[in-house]
Amino acid sequence: MTQTSNAEAAAWTVLDAASRRAGLDPSGAELMRLGENALFRLPGGIVARVSRPGQLAAAKREVAVARWLGANHVPAVQTWPDIDQPIEVDDRAITWWQELPPHRPGTALTVATALRRLHDLPPPTDFDIGRLDPFVRLAERIDRATTLTEADRAWMRTHLAELKTRYAALPEGLPQTVVHGDAWIGNVVSTNDGKVVLLDLERCSIGPPEWDLTSTAVKAFTLAGITSKDYDIFVRTYGHDVTSWAGFETLRDTREFRMTCMAAQVAAENPARLDEVLLRLACLRGEHGSRPWIWTAVP
Repeated sequence: MTQTSNAEAAAWTVLDAASRRAGLDPSGAELMRLGENALFRLPGGIVARVSRPGQLAAAKREVAVARWLGANHVPAVQTWPDIDQPIEVDDRAITWWQELPPHRPGTALTVATALRRLHDLPPPTDFDIGRLDPFVRLAERIDRATTLTEADRAWMRTHLAELKTRYAALPEGLPQTVVHGDAWIGNVVSTNDGKVVLLDLERCSIGPPEWDLTSTAVKAFTLAGITSKDYDIFVRTYGHDVTSWAGFETLRDTREFRMTCMAAQVAAENPARLDEVLLRLACLRGEHGSRPWIWTAVP
């Protein structure tokens, strides 16, 4: 059995145990996606999310954030009612969500609209939403990137330390707000009834709004995934261009490194993706010329 199928089998086992503890029947469930989290569709419009080990605190925060956003009339993925969640099984956190109605992927416009709405909200007062950690889990991902050479992992550890030093010295920017934490176009969708809905709330926290804005700038200028016209629409809709800020390059480099560490984690479970990790590392080291770079998405 491959590492990927091992991970899938473990997620199914956890789903079964957690569902029964929650009073739900997992019969007929289907795997929707196996990535950072495992997503399953259960009959009746329920989506179960099984985390990686050690993510109980993040899952608790995600549930609290979803309920807070709902109370503030901000369209976001909503928890399944009448379940005391998350439930922990084998060090994994399981949460249940209402399946979204028909929807389509986000655009620069919809991301800007959603972020403007989120950043304008006063922080919650009934729970601790926490502080943004742009480097969360990166050291662990490097340690587990066993398909890489030790020399590559040593370079990644050094680069991580350099990024942390640069982040600690960021210049003053916009006032700190509630940020999404992973605000790329895959985490914002438009439903057929016209709502712009936020997904994947596990990294919501207090932090510099520039962190959220940088994701779209990276999409435009690192990956050429959207046009400069799209980026101009994003800037006009939100009302600020993060690329003009003196701290932008630090956040850009950190976001690019997060994407590389995520790919390294995937390659540890699916060695067929190793070439993508090596490409990204080469780009970060300056061996593939200037941006934009052609990176292939990993699950």
